[in-house]
Amino acid sequence: MITYIVIGVVVVLIFWLLMTYNGLVTLRNRVREAWSQIDVQLKRRSSLIPNLVEAVKGYVKHEKGVLEEVTKARTSLMSAKNPHEAAEADNMLTGALKSLFAVAENYPNLKASENFIKLQDELSDTETKVAASRQFYNTNVLDLNNSLETVPSAWIGQMFGFKKEEFFKATDEEKKDVEVKF
Repeated sequence: MITYIVIGVVVVLIFWLLMTYNGLVTLRNRVREAWSQIDVQLKRRSSLIPNLVEAVKGYVKHEKGVLEEVTKARTSLMSAKNPHEAAEADNMLTGALKSLFAVAENYPNLKASENFIKLQDELSDTETKVAASRQFYNTNVLDLNNSLETVPSAWIGQMFGFKKEEFFKATDEEKKDVEVKF
């Protein structure tokens, strides 16, 4: 009788260990999948940038620094190796694009250009998708990190080398109030 109880307890513990491990693997894979969604949107935005720069070049000949800043930021984003680097590069690109659109305000012909308007709309749509992807990623990171910080799954995670993930964070610049002028 005692042998059956011991075997039953061992089987339950093994089953619990496997379920907890599989749950952590699932959470880690969700984080990776969520990151890939951000990556897809960032690459989509990066592919739009050269077209935007070309559309702007002809109009803003005196604004070479802004175009170089956009190009440099895009290159940084494309070479990012992890979510932290990508977040920093994304923030740099967002700032560069804000500068570019601010400069574009001074060129009425550019603002009226159908190509420029179309690219601006595409970028706006992509920004919305990036924001949604960020939120999805951060939700999955939260779930994984919570599991890795709560007992008993923290023990299993530590035993098998699971690591907490970083959130995709907004910069202080992005948190500032937007100034609207009419």
